Amino acid sequence: MAVNSKKIAVYVVVVFVLYVIITDPAKAADYVQIGFEGISDAAKAVGDFFTWVSDGAQ
Repeated sequence: MAVNSKKIAVYVVVVFVLYVIITDPAKAADYVQIGFEGISDAAKAVGDFFTWVSDGAQ
């Protein structure tokens, strides 16, 4: 049952993403930009953390 629920959830998300892209491409582009900025900020934070650790955590 869990596998079927997972497939349904993925299907719903894909349909929603396609709906947003088709109905409002500018808003979809904004969402993608926000997502990439979040990923970039997270990667920078991880890099800063490991730099801090390699400097002796001081």
